[in-house]
Amino acid sequence: MSLLLFLTSSLIFSCLDSLTEAHSTPLPRRVFTDKEIAVKRSPLPGNHAPVRILLRGEPDSVTAAGQTHLYTYDFQQPRKAPVERRLVWKECTTEDCGYNITVVQERQEADQALVCGTNGRETLCCDVNLSAQSPTCTPSNKLRAIERGIRSFIVKEGEPAALVESAESADLYITNSGSQEYVGIHKFGKNRVGPGMHNKEQHYVGLMLSRGREAPLQDKVFAFYKEKNSGTDLRGDMWLPYVTRVCMADIGGRKNNMQLTWTSQMSARLFCGDPDTRQHFSELVDVAIVQADQWQDTRVYGLFRNEWHMTAVCVYTIEDFDNIFATSAFKGQSKASNKDRSRMCVEDSTTLSAETLKMIAATSEMEDWVKPVNKSGPLLSNHHNYTHIYADSSQHKRNDSHTVLFLTLNNGAIHKVIQTETHTFFTAEYHPFNHRAHVSSIILHPSSRKLYVTTRSELVQLDVENCAQYGDCEECVLARDPYCGWNFTHCSPANDTLQDLTTGNHTICLVPLQTASRYSTEARAPERVKHITLPSNSKYFLSCPMLSKHAEYTWRQGKDTTLCRSKEQECLLLIYSMSAEQVGTHTCESEELGFKKVVMQYELQLESRAAIGRLSSPLVWVCLVAALIKG
Repeated sequence: MSLLLFLTSSLIFSCLDSLTEAHSTPLPRRVFTDKEIAVKRSPLPGNHAPVRILLRGEPDSVTAAGQTHLYTYDFQQPRKAPVERRLVWKECTTEDCGYNITVVQERQEADQALVCGTNGRETLCCDVNLSAQSPTCTPSNKLRAIERGIRSFIVKEGEPAALVESAESADLYITNSGSQEYVGIHKFGKNRVGPGMHNKEQHYVGLMLSRGREAPLQDKVFAFYKEKNSGTDLRGDMWLPYVTRVCMADIGGRKNNMQLTWTSQMSARLFCGDPDTRQHFSELVDVAIVQADQWQDTRVYGLFRNEWHMTAVCVYTIEDFDNIFATSAFKGQSKASNKDRSRMCVEDSTTLSAETLKMIAATSEMEDWVKPVNKSGPLLSNHHNYTHIYADSSQHKRNDSHTVLFLTLNNGAIHKVIQTETHTFFTAEYHPFNHRAHVSSIILHPSSRKLYVTTRSELVQLDVENCAQYGDCEECVLARDPYCGWNFTHCSPANDTLQDLTTGNHTICLVPLQTASRYSTEARAPERVKHITLPSNSKYFLSCPMLSKHAEYTWRQGKDTTLCRSKEQECLLLIYSMSAEQVGTHTCESEELGFKKVVMQYELQLESRAAIGRLSSPLVWVCLVAALIKG
């Protein structure tokens, strides 16, 4: 038995050491499973991720556009099957209506959407009333130019797209990824414009409209993509990250000279990394856009990866892009040779001179790279394998600007990260699934703070405004959760609450109480003490929940202290052999930024008769079984 005990204790500390090393990357302060937070789930029919999730007026009502149907989910009754409505294509014959939905763009009119579908040979686009009992894809006068222009173009599912409407007409911008012909941004509408011929492999992850400029003629479309490196250097990166832009007023060049081809397109490399450590991230995975009141302040959060499977987030502004496109030389050419090439959008691109069009056709890539805002490094970089990024921007009540980032991991977990002007803080990690899952998409309902997450088989509603989990005032403030604050009775989503998002200064809890008795360097006592009687010479484990991953946990018995090194769910104290020395009070204490709290307290008593001890932790059983198998 002594040998078994030795193996068990040795392996435990080995496990703790490995866990500490594994978590050298930034840890979310709290971890919430699907049993600790409000999670509602509904199965998706056909085992296929939705083409698009549409959030309706009510926070609990969601419409998912599938391949052939529209599904409406009521998360007030999550066990109820969704309302299923097959989309009817009015323009196709009964024998040949095998169109799969590839594009859904909400229109200016309520409940109306532009929907496109393809059967592999052609694409149909039309107007759909999303609230109709029998939704029908019907031709529309306003969308007629889009419908005609896109008919012979095969639209791929998942390509970024944007719809621009005016009083009389509309334009659809959509990307085409891959290595075949006509890879790039395409415009369908009054004027059909697209990319020129090239042999580059490009995969697009985002597309955005940049409008509201002083001169509407200068409004632009930006797209973000990764390009396969065609270089022959074996040490080079496989993928290169880019931003490209076109003018919305661009209608292509002259007849037989870049006709129907972008004349305003310019592309630039994105840099994300740390020049001092020579660390960089070259594969662009995803982007999230935060629109600002002033167009130049609009931010783009880029999610990157490198060959060492590290990921990073860098942030850029539209002003950063515009500065490069306005000042950089074109790649391989001097600024002097490009002085006659305008960087501005023109009213009629068909009037550009043949010499100018020749320069445009020769190259559109800039020599300079776009660096993150203020030439800063990544907001965060670690060994977590992130797959998607979503940004929620709000204004703090004290006018401190901050952004909440949601990052999905490759196992289905989600990190909630707050970014202020000076700090990036990992607030929480959510586990909406009790199994490994691949997240297809995420979208937040901003007013209700309900996060909708899709996989191939499920649509999940996750409440990320879970303030009740944070306890008393100090813990509520330490959480630095932008959606929560102390309202003088409990941690609440109310607006007028105590918060310190930048530093988590819990001493602000003293201010409304006007007394120092609320705060002390002594640890606060627990609500109750557990009394346990153990037989002599028995073995036992005392467990203490480690709720905050940013706190230090210590076991105390009299003057003896033991520091917990694990960052998992439990802090364990092993009683090797119960004797008179272990009789008394064993206290598990946490300390975070000076705030001390007694988390658990046990009162151990010695029983006179012998008994068989027990092991109380699932972690210990796993380690013990592993040791026995290995031995």
